[in-house]
Amino acid sequence: MSEQHTHERTAATEQPAVTEQTPVAAVAADDDTSLPLFHRTVRPEWIDYNGHMSEAFYVLVFGYATDAMMIETGLHAGYRESTGCSLYTAEAHVRYLREVAAGSHLAVHTRLLGVDAKKARFCHELYVVDAPDDVPEPEAAPVATTELLALHVDQRAGRTAPFPDSVRERLASLVEPAPTWAGRPIAEVPAVR
Repeated sequence: MSEQHTHERTAATEQPAVTEQTPVAAVAADDDTSLPLFHRTVRPEWIDYNGHMSEAFYVLVFGYATDAMMIETGLHAGYRESTGCSLYTAEAHVRYLREVAAGSHLAVHTRLLGVDAKKARFCHELYVVDAPDDVPEPEAAPVATTELLALHVDQRAGRTAPFPDSVRERLASLVEPAPTWAGRPIAEVPAVR
């Protein structure tokens, strides 16, 4: 399933980007109905003035997990270069549930929640694990989650476009029930009067 990759570095983080040439640090899925886990380790420069991982870096890790999902489902660099199409995030809801310390080993579980001709809904659950390639314990609670709605966009035409059948079918084969937290709105805060 995974392609062979090389390391590219992003200027903002000096962390290897997820590309078709980078070995995706993932635990192989048991079958073709789930995606492998995505792994990263929290870097010291990701720690903020509160002494734990800054919110921007949770989103960075989730972005890398989305890149890994794209590779696994056929939306890789070769596809993007040959078609001019890519996946664009249209909406995201991030929940920060627990603090994460420098050096923590992270595992991201990605779930596809739905797909149609031009859209995909999916979520990532971020866990702290004991070692770089560990699998979260079954009873482990995520330290953060994000739910995303993404659009398949033809960049040359500047509008949404249908997924190719093979990509849509692969995405559809991965759809699973949504976790209980998915679909929740942001809590309302009454205005002070």
